[in-house]
Amino acid sequence: MRRFFLTFAAVLLCVAAGASHAQNQQSPAAVQRAVEDFLRMQTSGLPGHATFTTGTVDPRLTLPACGALEAFLPPGGRLWGNSSIGVRCGAPTPWTLYVSVTVRVHGAYVAAARTLTPGQTLSQSDLTLVQGDLTQLPPSVVTDPAQALGKTLGGPLAPGQPLRADALRITPAIVSGQTVRLVSVGPGFRVSAEGKAIANAAPGQLAQVRTGSGQTVSGIAKADGSVEVKF
Repeated sequence: MRRFFLTFAAVLLCVAAGASHAQNQQSPAAVQRAVEDFLRMQTSGLPGHATFTTGTVDPRLTLPACGALEAFLPPGGRLWGNSSIGVRCGAPTPWTLYVSVTVRVHGAYVAAARTLTPGQTLSQSDLTLVQGDLTQLPPSVVTDPAQALGKTLGGPLAPGQPLRADALRITPAIVSGQTVRLVSVGPGFRVSAEGKAIANAAPGQLAQVRTGSGQTVSGIAKADGSVEVKF
């Protein structure tokens, strides 16, 4: 009987020791929840519909229990496609681990509606909106047709091919050698004259014009091809 009680006491001690050990170890499930909560908050402002998956925290991992887990995006990281999220503990025992994540963003992007050629000025009929995973496209993909209308294309595009912002060129309002209307504006007066553009200029850019007298003046290029000089 004495042996039975000794054995039973030993079992109770082992159970208590195991429970104490488990309480002193960080729960992998809590780490996983911290990562998911962080992703849910950070992806809520992304364009389109964002979804994410997280890697599994190894249940064999033994880390000291933490009172306040902090999830963070590592320096240079981006919640776009395949990435990772860090989780750290400051006290009582500092530690840091990283969990792999995948973020997908389903939304609309601009693509060519037909075969487009270099130098072509883009109109609404040249473009179409396509739904897809934005994280699988070039970072500079255009998502708003208004960003492309009136601009010229730097290279060819096949039907359905995504349009990139770095492939767009601003159409000059003023072309070098072009005869332009030079509008001088000041308090109580507005005078128009003609001159020759010295260089290309897009709307809103500074344009230089040589007047009939040979003087060079600078003004702001307007979309209608005129140059405004304010006094």
